[in-house]
Amino acid sequence: MTQFIKTVSYLVVCLLFVACAATKQTDDLVKLDRRKTNDMLSLLDSISIPKPNFFYTKIDTDYKDTNRHVSFKTSLRMVKDSAINLLITYAKIPIVNSIISRDTLTIVNKKDKCFIREDLSYLKETFGVDFEYHNLEEIFLGIPLDYDKDQKYFQIHDPYNYIVSSHRKNKIRRSERKSKEDIVIKYLINNSFTHLKGMEVISPSDSTEIYVTYKSRELIDNYSIPREMSIQVITPRNNIFIEMSYDKIEINQRQPLILVIPEGYEKCD
Repeated sequence: MTQFIKTVSYLVVCLLFVACAATKQTDDLVKLDRRKTNDMLSLLDSISIPKPNFFYTKIDTDYKDTNRHVSFKTSLRMVKDSAINLLITYAKIPIVNSIISRDTLTIVNKKDKCFIREDLSYLKETFGVDFEYHNLEEIFLGIPLDYDKDQKYFQIHDPYNYIVSSHRKNKIRRSERKSKEDIVIKYLINNSFTHLKGMEVISPSDSTEIYVTYKSRELIDNYSIPREMSIQVITPRNNIFIEMSYDKIEINQRQPLILVIPEGYEKCD
């Protein structure tokens, strides 16, 4: 696989991300009134359910890590519970087109005239990122990642943030010390108690931390859609930071998902 496709594929993974993913955000430091844990869970229940049948946006993306800094544009088309189409352009020239379905990833690299077609386990094997299709929809739409109303959750008491966690605070500390396999997910609720402002995912087993921050949102057709978001991925070998800004958002307007592998393209090495 060329360095180019490795880089772009990794960017796509980070943009869509997760099962190891997370987010963190802070409003201005204001001491908050206490809330009951059940009230927090009720809010997470209510915002984890709605998804538009069709979703489209253009995304301005700025990517930085310890070795590179690149900006590009992405056209995102999504069909609920079915498929995501990402077209990445640089200087208005398409360079990568991809479709991610519930079980398959297809990437066409127009620069190197090659393609990748694998099941989703390819991402885990190549990049160490293990996730399911619905996690990508959750990240892009700004709804709680992997939230399950039948699972037990815990409030993390913080005078400046409303936080719900998959683990008790003392268990998180023990898990960090023992490097257990458990993935810790924290959900941060905004100060006005209306939507998710961020998530934090910690994987003690591989010392990976991911922070997702929803900086602003817009209410469109009764859906609270992110306008600006950031993702930070901290690993022992790298520190990745991605800024994304949505534009031209369309809700429930069907658009075709188009991906063609031109004749003569071979599998990427």
